[in-house]
Amino acid sequence: MKNKYFGTDGIRGTVNKGNITGEKFFKFGLASGNYFKNQKKNKQLAIIAKDTRLSGYTLEPALVSGLVSGGMNVFTLGPLPTNGLAMLTKSMKANMGIMITASHNPYQDNGLKLFGPDGMKLSDKIEAKIEKLIDARNTKQLTNPRLLGRVKRLEDGNEKYVQILKSNFPKNFHLQGLKIILDCANGAAYKAAPKLLKDLGAKVISIGINPNGLNINQKCGSTFPSKIQSAVKKFKAHVGISFDGDADRIIMCDEKGKIINGDQIIGMLARRWKSKKILKGGVVGTQMSNYGLERFLIKEKIKFVRSKVGDRYVKEKMKKLNFNLGGEQSGHIILGKFATTGDGLLVALEVLFSLRKKKRASELLNIFKPLPQILENVTVENKNIISSLKCKKAIKKANFIMGKKGRILVRKSGTEPKIRIMAESLDKNLIIKCIKIIKRSIN
Repeated sequence: MKNKYFGTDGIRGTVNKGNITGEKFFKFGLASGNYFKNQKKNKQLAIIAKDTRLSGYTLEPALVSGLVSGGMNVFTLGPLPTNGLAMLTKSMKANMGIMITASHNPYQDNGLKLFGPDGMKLSDKIEAKIEKLIDARNTKQLTNPRLLGRVKRLEDGNEKYVQILKSNFPKNFHLQGLKIILDCANGAAYKAAPKLLKDLGAKVISIGINPNGLNINQKCGSTFPSKIQSAVKKFKAHVGISFDGDADRIIMCDEKGKIINGDQIIGMLARRWKSKKILKGGVVGTQMSNYGLERFLIKEKIKFVRSKVGDRYVKEKMKKLNFNLGGEQSGHIILGKFATTGDGLLVALEVLFSLRKKKRASELLNIFKPLPQILENVTVENKNIISSLKCKKAIKKANFIMGKKGRILVRKSGTEPKIRIMAESLDKNLIIKCIKIIKRSIN
């Protein structure tokens, strides 16, 4: 059954429309607070972080009001990367954590991601239970006036997060001698990321660290990697690092200016972790993972399985199979040894830990030859067009033409009004032909 509010990565949409209004966020706070308050009785505490969108100033108070009205105490942390919120939810023994963000989307969008007391994103089953509470009568969830929650602002969230990250590495770990281009997308990592890398001794040239509420992800960040590409060449840096708005994904750039996506980073980490006997089980990718990654891991005798698209589905499969490494081509990478969700800054440290030995990023990170792959994003008014007879026939025809020469995946975006069409094959003309067939049935 399709969720009414939750998509593949929380709740997301355009501000002051649909689900992204103060009224709805009050209900989200009240419902989620009631659910988690009844799961864990001790603290009755929710912690909230956000990215740098202007709309955070209107959505956060509404969310806090809903939580407090249901009897939940609240700590607000201000701008903080998503996995920082997940880590602190667990370390502070809170009932729940809420990240107010629309990740890589433009400033006019916003949303939220919910985390349980274990720092994990919620399962479909728990989301369904919360959705029932959202639509239930509010008066049944409102607490006695004597039992209203209290609210406190914590100013040291970024410091706590940075200390947790540092604790995962040897005390003598440093980045002296490395020149790094860092793009924080004018988003949630604009404080923590430059501070951490400078503290470790790197020379950091930072861009995307001047948020104004409207410039998050605007021609910067992981969805605009040409920014680090040109800066690496200009400043002759060793490596470029780019995050998205809530810093749960990472895209990199080697010293030659070549963009390094999540699949290449996963391949490098998998081989390194296997050699160090850190890798547990194997690697979880998604339906979007390049077949070149799969072939590389098979050659390295590393197990590889695919999950549905979405980092929470990657994490669920990792947990089920007891694997400790997984992620997506888009740069959501989960280091199960250290984190419960994607963390761009943590992944960057893990890569830099290898790079500090004076290897070239081009040697370290170009780990396999990817199969030619094209991803087309088609903006639509109604994503259910993918279920139309015309579209189904087109997909069937394209798959028939592709045959065993490659792979086609057509899916709804879980976060935007788009249909995503991916095709990969050694024959690039065949890819283009198949994508055109499917696009004509959607436009």
